[in-house]
Amino acid sequence: MILLVNIIITFISLLVSVAFYTLLERKILSYIQTRKGPNKVSIMGMLQPFSDAIKLFNKTLTIPSVSNSILIIVIPMMGFMLSLMMWPIFPFSNFCILDNSYNSLTFFVISSLMV
Repeated sequence: MILLVNIIITFISLLVSVAFYTLLERKILSYIQTRKGPNKVSIMGMLQPFSDAIKLFNKTLTIPSVSNSILIIVIPMMGFMLSLMMWPIFPFSNFCILDNSYNSLTFFVISSLMV
């Protein structure tokens, strides 16, 4: 049970840190282009990543009429699962299942599957 809570806390903190790294990237790019950048939501745009996430989840799914609708749903989920498959090969994680000399090869194979 404690391991599950630890995994959930790690996953949530990873998602929040990625959100703020994208905010930092947008701020730096805006300063390079001599403009203010994302500053509409909260003070200095600190809640901008959460606003972007809400906007992303509120968008409707558009499925073309002549396409295979199952593939449109399954392929992004498969890409997410492939990215989750990378965690066991990282040597700095507590869940290092594949602790051998082929970790770098496994990393490149899994990361090239969705290209």
